[in-house]
Amino acid sequence: MENLISLVNKIQRACTALGDHGEASALPTLWDALPSIAVVGGQSSGKSSVLESIVGKDFLPRGSGIVTRRPLVLQLHKIDEGSREYAEFLHLPRKRFTDFAAVRKEIADETDRETGRSKMISSVPIHLSIYSPNVVNLTLVDLPGLTKVAVEGQPDSIVMDIENMVRSYIEKPNSIILAISPANQDLATSDAIKISREVDPTGERTLGVLTKIDLMDKGTDAVEVSWPIILVLLFDTRWFGNPPLSYTVLRNKVYCLHENCLMDKGTDAVEILEGKSYRLKFPWVGVVNRSQADINKNVDMIAARRREREYFSGTPEYKHLAHRMGSEHLAKMLSKHLETVIKTKIPGIQSLINKTIIELETELSRLGKPIATDAGGKLYAIMEICRLFDGTYKEHLDGVRPGGDKIYNVFDNQLPAALKRLQFDKQLSMENIRKLITEADGYQPHLIAPEQGYRRLIESSVISIRGPAEAAVDAVHGLLKDLVHKAVSETLELRQYPGLRAEVTNAACESLERMRAESKKATLQLVDMECSYLTVDFFRKLPQDVDKGGNPSHSLFDRYNDSYLRRIGSNVLAYVNMVCASLRNSIPKSVVYCQVREAKRSLLDRFFTDLGKLETKQLSSLLNEDPAVMERRTALAKRLELYRSAQAEMDTVAWSK
Repeated sequence: MENLISLVNKIQRACTALGDHGEASALPTLWDALPSIAVVGGQSSGKSSVLESIVGKDFLPRGSGIVTRRPLVLQLHKIDEGSREYAEFLHLPRKRFTDFAAVRKEIADETDRETGRSKMISSVPIHLSIYSPNVVNLTLVDLPGLTKVAVEGQPDSIVMDIENMVRSYIEKPNSIILAISPANQDLATSDAIKISREVDPTGERTLGVLTKIDLMDKGTDAVEVSWPIILVLLFDTRWFGNPPLSYTVLRNKVYCLHENCLMDKGTDAVEILEGKSYRLKFPWVGVVNRSQADINKNVDMIAARRREREYFSGTPEYKHLAHRMGSEHLAKMLSKHLETVIKTKIPGIQSLINKTIIELETELSRLGKPIATDAGGKLYAIMEICRLFDGTYKEHLDGVRPGGDKIYNVFDNQLPAALKRLQFDKQLSMENIRKLITEADGYQPHLIAPEQGYRRLIESSVISIRGPAEAAVDAVHGLLKDLVHKAVSETLELRQYPGLRAEVTNAACESLERMRAESKKATLQLVDMECSYLTVDFFRKLPQDVDKGGNPSHSLFDRYNDSYLRRIGSNVLAYVNMVCASLRNSIPKSVVYCQVREAKRSLLDRFFTDLGKLETKQLSSLLNEDPAVMERRTALAKRLELYRSAQAEMDTVAWSK
């Protein structure tokens, strides 16, 4: 079972090292899922003395005002008898402290490093591990003491700031509340009980500790305080008029006899400790801390524990409760309780860790990898991203991804439809045929067949195919350009770098423009070729007039009659239709060869050539990304490291069901 506390200790240290303090943020927190014991109490409630009694060492800073200004995660590790005690701070991993006065100083110094000397507070915890044969395995979180007034140098909001910090720790369902209340104060006004009741009204998570029980007994009739404290009490609004306060000055010191500072002779705390005054799920524990005089005299903690045992066993009112009183019992009870709670929470923590690792890995993958700082690394990164884009683009063209099928639609539907819409009838009207035949004959009519007229009629008709040919080139260009934008958006790495995304998009589109120009030139050449050289075999196979019963003895001028001209128009239309059928097959070949094929082969070739000429600064500008994205990636990487570390730690620990 002790392995469970050690496991949580390791994960808590990892949380602190990697910035997970359980604060509200956009990152998942593991800290909140870990069971912990939060020590809560008002100022001067004896909270620090309780912790020192549990540890058996003087190690906490002392003084007036707010001394604890950062949460202190105190991890106790039991070691073999006879071993030397030592302490380690997480922020000083290779340094061992054997002098606990130095531990006290380091806590104060580390607090000032985070908060400055302004007496402000911080939610960033200090991690302290103490290894001793005189402790039990236990983890406690010492929180700043609740207060009602700000001291000099602190804003008025400090009271609420401390309360909010304490509440943020104890309101979490996995938090165990150790509520420290002094016995010489009315329990109804206890700061610890009041705030604990707010977040845990049923007392299921609250463990009560009663301090200063010995101050209620005979012989204790004064609490020594300094002049500034008396002045505060004298001018407290509750005591204006006739304050219920008497004080005596002896040897330049003031002795406060206020009713809340001590109890009447014979008063005891039995009803509280037996749970009759204020019931919690778990029994109250009473402790007797060292007095200020004991602290000033450096009374040994071991001796103090012995005196505490003797006090409870020798006091008639508490003798029947002695077996569950004292700091030693408190430490053992807390350790056992923490182990039990951890054991019940382990399955849920495991599930949370596994689920969060998947979520973090997914988001990190979406954000992309960080880029190297040297020129070679930057160039390599850009090339790799461009190759990913190029691969995505090719997948669209090859049918692995959608989009490439639209190019086939241009060839199979749009081009044939455009060819069919050509108005050859207008070119081959009787008027136009007569006009062109007559103009082609010039001053001397044709003898056998109007060859020049045929050529002009065919050329004027075929030339109109340039329009559909150009339209096919432009349509494919538009589709290729759309696929560029689609591939850019689907290349996650390009989203990461707006500068590179813009440059790749521009470079790809410029390449497509050059390919379109080449394709248009080649495709229109196909049309022009059909105009420049006619297929002779087609005309040789045409029936002659004699075969059709014509009379060759007729006047040549009779050949300009409507019947003759209609036959010419019919022949020309048949030839043009043959050319259309041929171009319908050859235009797609030209377009694919000049545009689609080249886009797959060399879309970014010129960009790569120019890229090699860029200097480091220019390469860096291409890889500039949103600072928020960079910060997010760094934070996610740290958090993922934390969860993987926690996962590995949990895998090494075996526990019984």
